[in-house]
Amino acid sequence: MKNTEQLSELRWKKIPVLDKGFVCLVDVMGDDASITQAARVSYGEGTKKVSDDRTLLRYLMRHQHTTPFEMAELKFLVRVPMDCWRQWIRHRTASVNEYSTRYSIAIDDSYETDPSAWRLQSETNRQGSSGTIPIELGKKLTDEEHDFLQQSRNLYESRIATGVAREQARKDLPLSTYTEAYWKVDLHNLFRFLSLRMESSAQYEIAQYATTIGEQIVKPLFPFCWEAFLDYQLESIRLSKLEQGVIARLVQNGKLPATRNQFTEAQDPAWKNLERSRERDECYEKLKKLGIIRDE
Repeated sequence: MKNTEQLSELRWKKIPVLDKGFVCLVDVMGDDASITQAARVSYGEGTKKVSDDRTLLRYLMRHQHTTPFEMAELKFLVRVPMDCWRQWIRHRTASVNEYSTRYSIAIDDSYETDPSAWRLQSETNRQGSSGTIPIELGKKLTDEEHDFLQQSRNLYESRIATGVAREQARKDLPLSTYTEAYWKVDLHNLFRFLSLRMESSAQYEIAQYATTIGEQIVKPLFPFCWEAFLDYQLESIRLSKLEQGVIARLVQNGKLPATRNQFTEAQDPAWKNLERSRERDECYEKLKKLGIIRDE
């Protein structure tokens, strides 16, 4: 059950994220018991004698019975850079109302990159980053960024002062400008958001928001659900039919942990003629994590 004192402490508390952003719990409907209550409606209260709440919640999560988790909802107020918000809003199964720069003056805050936080483009993932730019160059990039953000803000405010309509004056604001939005989502779809945005390959900025929501808000309010989410979604490893076939062939080979050459021999036939295969690479990393493969 929800801890009333804890909920009172969390509601309207602006938890900092990045340099000037935050997440804030506005309201919540439900708790761990709400999920089990919804699950038991189809077969009666009597099952509680053989299955306590924690056990039932873990069963529901493990077997992907998602509807009961939709019975709990959370509403947040978030302040987030516009480029990060673009990724966020792709999760469409939520109710959203965003701050309007057509109606109001744009928020006078932008996300500025720390000199040590400039990242290099990944050579293996077109939409990701890998490693960081040397601090000396990072300082130069941050100084240039700061100057650009100040110039763009001055231009925007000059247009407003001239009488240009807000809807037009905003068009050259950078994507680092902060926006605010109310975001209401059920627990099932929130877990879907967290599983994608807390994942190791997620962009750093949105991962900070997801981690804050998950660890500082969802975890204390839904402790059994959070535990099951970690065990069966976020920190689990899913194996495809092809990956299971690779494991079976390695086991039949009888030499575990296997080497890279042995993995190459046991790989799925569909990968063998491919010079590059992300699916093969992902399989290799999963099996290495499980200790089935060792680097030579």
